[in-house]
Amino acid sequence: MRPANLCEPQEPTLLAKRFILKRSVSHQQRDQTERRIRAAIDRLLAGQIPPGGACDVKTLAREAGISRASFYRTWGHLKDEFEKRRAAAWAAGQQPDPREARITRLQDLNQRLTGKLARTHTELTQLKERQRLLLSVLAAKDDELQRLRRELSTLSCTSLAPVPKQQEDASTGVLPVHRA
Repeated sequence: MRPANLCEPQEPTLLAKRFILKRSVSHQQRDQTERRIRAAIDRLLAGQIPPGGACDVKTLAREAGISRASFYRTWGHLKDEFEKRRAAAWAAGQQPDPREARITRLQDLNQRLTGKLARTHTELTQLKERQRLLLSVLAAKDDELQRLRRELSTLSCTSLAPVPKQQEDASTGVLPVHRA
């Protein structure tokens, strides 16, 4: 074997053939991949979130059929476009991701229920205080009733003089009690 002359054209090696083939297909593949990524962006922002996914870069890469590393390394401009469009949708009040919308709705519900719970707790505390006050009044009335019963029982031991009908107080309808 004689050394190859560097100036003479040589048959490309297998590795060189793969590289040439890869470069010629690369432009077509690149366009096809970009179309897949853009289609996935449109689907995700339209709310077509796959099961187990979200409206995020990880799901976007999976839906486009490329690795996240490749997505970040090669398609960074599309990642930025996706994030801008997603932020614009959120700013416009749209929730492309039903999970995000549900989380937002549940956070609002949680906030309302927490406020309602605080108001209910305050009302319960006020009702308990009112109950204590009413029980105190009831106990005082019971004490007064017991005292009046004792007084009545001591009065019943003494004889009461009958009151003639004409002495009845017409304005109140009460018969005065006369002690003998």
